[in-house]
Amino acid sequence: MTDILISIYKKYKSIILISITAIPIGAAIGAIDALFGIVLLKITDFRGAHPLYLIPFLAVAGVLIAFVYKKYGGKCSKGMNLIFEAGHGDEDDIPLRLIPLIISGTWLTHLFGGSAGREGVAVQIGAAFSHFAGKILPFKNSRDIFIITGIAAGFSGLFGTPIAAVLFAIELLTAGSIKYNALLPAFTAAFTASTTAGLLGLEKFTFALSVPTELSFTLFIKLIALGMLFGITGGAFAHCLKSAKKLAGNKLKNPIVRIAVMGAVLSILFILLHKGRYSGLGTNLINMGLKGGEIYPYDWLLKFILTILTLAAGFQGGEVTPLFSIGTALGVTLSGIFNVPFELAAALGYAGVFCGATNTFFAPVFIGAEVFGYSYMPHFFIVCTIAYVFNMNKSIYSLQKIN
Repeated sequence: MTDILISIYKKYKSIILISITAIPIGAAIGAIDALFGIVLLKITDFRGAHPLYLIPFLAVAGVLIAFVYKKYGGKCSKGMNLIFEAGHGDEDDIPLRLIPLIISGTWLTHLFGGSAGREGVAVQIGAAFSHFAGKILPFKNSRDIFIITGIAAGFSGLFGTPIAAVLFAIELLTAGSIKYNALLPAFTAAFTASTTAGLLGLEKFTFALSVPTELSFTLFIKLIALGMLFGITGGAFAHCLKSAKKLAGNKLKNPIVRIAVMGAVLSILFILLHKGRYSGLGTNLINMGLKGGEIYPYDWLLKFILTILTLAAGFQGGEVTPLFSIGTALGVTLSGIFNVPFELAAALGYAGVFCGATNTFFAPVFIGAEVFGYSYMPHFFIVCTIAYVFNMNKSIYSLQKIN
């Protein structure tokens, strides 16, 4: 037995040592995630209590964000694209100042009502920190492993879904290809980050579905149809986001002018459309959708449009939590059409639209299982399989390679 262990260690020495190193890296990223996430939730509650006092100043906040990024951001202005460039070997450096820039920019975006997420922040936090650690540690040819490890830790620390985070990280950079050499370090970092963030008070979102788990032939057909619609919606979101960013950049080339003009328009829209209902993460829509609250048939579409406009303007944040809310609201809307229990349809939309927009497969299946229960994994597997096929290889990550 000892000989076998020694043989394994010699063969996988580098990966084993990186995996051990990933423990303190994951702990540090989890702690940063906890700080970011807890403050963000308090900001969300504060804005929700005072929308008419804060949302009118979204453009002012945007100008501040754009000015700081223009003066101090440098290559950090690339955001997620910088992470992909480093992961693909096209960029050598991810500046650590990316972490305070993206955190503060996202807090301001949410405080004043922009419709954005948080996963992009977590991924950039994790990748930047882990990449920095990898550069000062004596491991050769391991840059991509450290970036993937950081992505897994960042996602896991914020969402508390370590299995989905590992799978998201190893399949993110190149769609259709899995970076198995980073599996163990990502695993170690993800579980450490999730545990650390949880101990520091960042709660994981879960919802126990109460509908029967029996998978009949009729339900199977309905799940295929839902998967098609969720995949198309996710793919459309990715396509429209890319087009909107390009159009906004062409029409308003100065980033400060762009965010000021679009921020002013967005303030008006957010106030007119149910006084901030579509501001922020979209967790209000997720909670109402799953708990039987009032979901309007157009909720998913307005959240879809306003999130795209917010991100195209240059505000900071991510796309994933808004995608969860879009999918949840769309699922509830479709539940009556397909005669599927609303909370099941909402949960499937939560995972399915995420699948369609990110062009990832395993992560959405497992995030559905980790959030809503493993007994529904066959349902998530069916929906995400179809969603993955029908998203037409579109992704919110423009530099994601297709294998």
